[in-house]
Amino acid sequence: MNETEHEPESLQESKETINDGFLTVFLTTFTTVFIAEIGDKTQLATLLLSAQSGRPLIVFLGAALALISASLVGVLVGRWLSTVVSPEKFQQISGLLFIVLGVWLATQAFESMLGTI
Repeated sequence: MNETEHEPESLQESKETINDGFLTVFLTTFTTVFIAEIGDKTQLATLLLSAQSGRPLIVFLGAALALISASLVGVLVGRWLSTVVSPEKFQQISGLLFIVLGVWLATQAFESMLGTI
């Protein structure tokens, strides 16, 4: 007999829920960050640094450490914010900030295009 056959059903369900929750959060986080990072200025800078230095492993290690450090700051600030602001309010504020940022960037792009005409 294995361990799970001796455990109560509620404990087995609890373990499955924890594992499902972990996998869901992990895969969602990985996918979101991976897609967001593809083709961004950080990836282009890393590409250029690797080509210029001829030391791709060192560039990879530096870039990976930088991304880990930036992610740590995001996680710590996010954890702190979750104690100060409700998730719903935080989502609304984040959405508003993204809209404001998008409008500002679009305005800058249009001004730049008009300036070159």
